[in-house]
Amino acid sequence: MTIALGSDHAGFRYKQLILEHLRAAGHEVADFGTHSETPVDYPDFVRPVAEAVAGGLFDRGIVLGGSGNGEAMAANRVHGARCGLCWNVESARLARQHNDANVLSLGERMMDAALALEIVDVFLATGFEGGRHLNRIRKLED
Repeated sequence: MTIALGSDHAGFRYKQLILEHLRAAGHEVADFGTHSETPVDYPDFVRPVAEAVAGGLFDRGIVLGGSGNGEAMAANRVHGARCGLCWNVESARLARQHNDANVLSLGERMMDAALALEIVDVFLATGFEGGRHLNRIRKLED
């Protein structure tokens, strides 16, 4: 799977862990930055991830910040990006199954690293159910 990855300074540490985890699992990952814990503005790194996913250059995107809220908001401003802010495994599973989320937002300050990696794995492994959910996704795209 091809994955675009980006964060602000508050999500940098987990971004690095996730990058290593995904590459070790055989995924092709592009790091859109940031590349340190020096304070930056999250839209500068999140929007390019969302645009790359919405444009079909990557299968999925993962964005990170302190809470993940701003990152989800920024990603969802891009037409074709469906970013789910996930805080546990079940929210990640449902974001994929019911909402066909193609971008995952995580808050580094909201969970430990092991849970973040578990959420990433579930997000990537879960498919979209379609069916009754498909019409709702089409309405989002209109």
